[in-house]
Amino acid sequence: MKIVSHWINGAISQSKSERSGEIFNPATGKVSGNVNFATTATVDEVVNVASKAFEQWRHSSLTKRTQVLFAFRELVNQNKEKLAAIITEEHGKVLSDALGEVTRGLEVVEFACGIPHLLKGGFSEEVSTGVDVYSIRQPLGAVAIISPFNFPAMVPMWFFPIAIACGNTVIVKPSEKDPSAIMLIAQLWKEAGLPDGVFNVVHGDKVAVDALLTHSGVKSISFVGSTPIAKYVYENGTKSGKRVQALGGAKNHMIVLPDADLDLAADAAINAGFGSAGERCMAISAIVAVEPIADKLIEKIKERALKIKTGDGTKGADMGPLVTKVHRDKVAAYIGAGEKEGAKIVFDGRDVKVDGEGFWLGPTLFDNVKPNMSIYLEEIFGPVLSVIRVKSYDEALKLVNDHQYGNGTAIFTNDGGAARRFQNEVEVGMVGINVPIPVPMAYFSFGGWKNSLFGDSHAHGTEGVHFFTRGKVVTSRWLDPSHGGINLGFPQNT
Repeated sequence: MKIVSHWINGAISQSKSERSGEIFNPATGKVSGNVNFATTATVDEVVNVASKAFEQWRHSSLTKRTQVLFAFRELVNQNKEKLAAIITEEHGKVLSDALGEVTRGLEVVEFACGIPHLLKGGFSEEVSTGVDVYSIRQPLGAVAIISPFNFPAMVPMWFFPIAIACGNTVIVKPSEKDPSAIMLIAQLWKEAGLPDGVFNVVHGDKVAVDALLTHSGVKSISFVGSTPIAKYVYENGTKSGKRVQALGGAKNHMIVLPDADLDLAADAAINAGFGSAGERCMAISAIVAVEPIADKLIEKIKERALKIKTGDGTKGADMGPLVTKVHRDKVAAYIGAGEKEGAKIVFDGRDVKVDGEGFWLGPTLFDNVKPNMSIYLEEIFGPVLSVIRVKSYDEALKLVNDHQYGNGTAIFTNDGGAARRFQNEVEVGMVGINVPIPVPMAYFSFGGWKNSLFGDSHAHGTEGVHFFTRGKVVTSRWLDPSHGGINLGFPQNT
């Protein structure tokens, strides 16, 4: 049985761990390994290593950093099938979905390869006689990334390529549920020529998280996860004087207007609602049907959903299991709650039949969901779609804007005016127009509004570069040797 340990200073840690956690294969329900949990002493060790490595890495040339990034990009691309297989084994998502995750993560690596351009400052000559002013951006130091189980490769890759390219050193704390993907990534960094100590991994639970949040040597925290933990990370990280970006939960709406192509909308609802078993922060979970199209749309979704094959992600299934039994049971409890609250179950994922003892739950669709129901108010993070019927565009917009979450949303329509009005009026960070999962390309930034984001910085793009650097403005004068004299007056720009 495999043992997953920390990656510190360019090697797997050989120190014994007092505590550990079990790693499961969600498709079999069986334990596939154990992961060592970090103590505060382990976090102290890795922060010291990263801080020491920063002293050299921050002074590495932009050319050197770019060469390492290009080499890393090629190595990840060469090993993406292997990385996807590891993700499927520990998370449960089907292989094609895992491969897509790695590919989207690579986009951020490719964006970071342009770091010589991204770090360029500005220069103004002769702002006053003989005085020039210019701006520069400098790295923070050792930075920490705390990532979730649902994207064990892509989410860390939203952050660490840019952090490293900007001259920082990195400590990743992955989810203890699927910790192996990041270990292969660490090995690929080493093969790419990244100096030891620049990229490190510590595994663990709340002990490791709290140690990173409070350690004076950690200069920033990047987090993705549920809203309660995102709030906890933001409050405790900032209280410790750190720069924090904390991306939280979501309840993503898909508004379908009467003029929409209902076949396109039904396909989108299936793909965005049931892909990765709904374990995506950008999954569509609330379909807002503007009457009179609800009955037709539900029928088209049902027709497609009943063809979905739930099963082992390595054996040709369309949708895999949920990540753990605890999470599977939690999602099933939401289905029971929705039924009890009066929503109509169109098809019930609790009835799915799959060979094996995995953590199975099939696609579920509710109709006649009301805004006061728990299945509408709360993030379920599973393959559960809810249909809310409304009478108008204005009623649909109000639903989205009144919700506590503001991560992503989509509108399906053939009316350009309605789409343009929606993109301007909706209070959400990422908007799709006839696109169900509006995850932006790496050169734009990812992040929501309201309770979907704590802090004011989004992931990757220009905001990512700014998060992992501090701005500095230099005003300089190089005096002509023939010039002199004393002037005690307040300096004036003349």
